[in-house]
Amino acid sequence: MQELKPVDLVVIGGGINGAGIARDAVGRGLSVILCEKDDLAQGTSSRSGKLIHGGLRYLEYYEFRLVREALIEREVLLRAAPHIVWPMRFVLPHSPEQRPAWLVRLGLFLYDHLGGRKKLPGCRNIDLTRDPEGKPIRPEFRRAFEYSDCWVDDARLVSLNALDAKERGAIVMTRTAATSARRVNGGWDVEFTAADGTQSKVRARAIANAAGPWVENVINGVAGSNSPRRVRLVKGSHIIVPKFWEGPQAYLFQNHDKRVIFVNPYEGDMALIGTTDIPYDGRAEDVTIDSREIDYLLSAVNRYLKVAITKDQIIHSFSGVRPLYDDNAENPSAVTRDYVFDVTGEPPMLSVFGGKITTYRKLAEHALDKLKPFFPDMKAPWTALASLPGGDMPEADFDGFLVELRRAKPFLPDDLARHYARLYGTRVAEVIGAAEDIAGLGQHFGGLLYSCEVDYLRKAEWALTAEDILDRRTKHGLHVTPAQRDSLVRYIGA
Repeated sequence: MQELKPVDLVVIGGGINGAGIARDAVGRGLSVILCEKDDLAQGTSSRSGKLIHGGLRYLEYYEFRLVREALIEREVLLRAAPHIVWPMRFVLPHSPEQRPAWLVRLGLFLYDHLGGRKKLPGCRNIDLTRDPEGKPIRPEFRRAFEYSDCWVDDARLVSLNALDAKERGAIVMTRTAATSARRVNGGWDVEFTAADGTQSKVRARAIANAAGPWVENVINGVAGSNSPRRVRLVKGSHIIVPKFWEGPQAYLFQNHDKRVIFVNPYEGDMALIGTTDIPYDGRAEDVTIDSREIDYLLSAVNRYLKVAITKDQIIHSFSGVRPLYDDNAENPSAVTRDYVFDVTGEPPMLSVFGGKITTYRKLAEHALDKLKPFFPDMKAPWTALASLPGGDMPEADFDGFLVELRRAKPFLPDDLARHYARLYGTRVAEVIGAAEDIAGLGQHFGGLLYSCEVDYLRKAEWALTAEDILDRRTKHGLHVTPAQRDSLVRYIGA
């Protein structure tokens, strides 16, 4: 068994919370190992609704602290990663059977003012009978409210946090499970097993358990410990269909059960529809959408549309398991989306319960505040003003950056230039190298995927399989044929 150099902190879990904690910790002067039993973001963090949002509906559950924190984080992340986070306007048709207009207006007023909004425009009223946003909507819905939130490429957000952590000195081990952790002589002895069976161990001063749906497995199994806190698993599923409206806006539809369904533009000509909220008690690895969820989503959306969406229009679907903190709420939709920490023992294990992708950076900051008594020399928080890899654009101006990229690389078609700019930002040159024509990008695998991007992701971002590349580091998988996918498998041998 290989013995690794001792570290201050082992972070278990390569989702957004684990990657965020690892990045923050190494930037504060701690030596860090981040381990993930599968690929980065393979679980919950690549199966979200792809939104950086305050959570408008959380106001109904009096989650004012969470909403305020999330609204502030929207602007932080817009500055830190303008390539993978961008503003989006949401149109909420008024349905008086669910919520009276005064209540919606009050919620939107709070939404506009709770978080010190600076960059995003405020809410406005829309006449669906006159304004273009009403074109796909049934005539009985005559008015709507429009407000701002942000879109995010969730899996890339994880990769960029892990990449920043690595570049600052962290060790990132994917497809490597933490199999044992024991307190011995004032420290942690942590053992790892890689997918190929290779074993290693390290001495650590603390553990951050950010395993998401598997947080209790780490506490009870890996560490042989216990916690009074519990995680509550709630399944959320999405479907993808062809985009059925014109314009860049998204829609937010209120359902009969007072839940809301997002309908967001996705990958240019598609729409992402979700999500459901269903208690889940199976293995998180096995989660899939079921026919009842599909019927639920279609029914909720078709209630508003002039032309109904049918099951045969579904291009793709995905499901994720939200590891929420169990606050004993009866309704899964009412379970808090806030996060809670459990710090046990000495040397400490910090376990993360709950959280949402929007507040991951603040969660990481708070997690390290909890660990500070054990690391008195830890540096001050720093991530609020720091760009993520590729996000260091002047004035966080993505459009201006894209103009410059097109000027510098005129051979790139507009859609390909935008793709590279969106995923890699100011690091585009590391992806395409010295290419001066399309042939210089290498083998073409279909859609916008060329071997230069494949090679970069394998070298720099821990991508090992075709699935890693097509479905998480990028969304090329939605645009290639099965034969083209097979061609990529042959190219990389996995």
